[in-house]
Amino acid sequence: MDLAKDLETTAQEVLGKLRSHELFQSNWDTAAFIIFLIFLGTVLLLMLLVCTHCCCHSSCSRRASRPQKVSPEQEHPRGVDNLALEP
Repeated sequence: MDLAKDLETTAQEVLGKLRSHELFQSNWDTAAFIIFLIFLGTVLLLMLLVCTHCCCHSSCSRRASRPQKVSPEQEHPRGVDNLALEP
């Protein structure tokens, strides 16, 4: 019984704020709402980037799966071994 009465009271408070067009009572409420929106936007942007990366990565990996020719420079590496690093 108490829970129903509490829910009804809360609903009436919310509806009263909506009717009065004063959703935020202080600057802190407004700031908290803006921070929440920024957080939500960041999460959505990151999810969009992840989805884009997954889609692009799957199509790029299909193209890269073909055997590639090895250039002569890669077959025989040039340079001198540093024997000073040997134990």
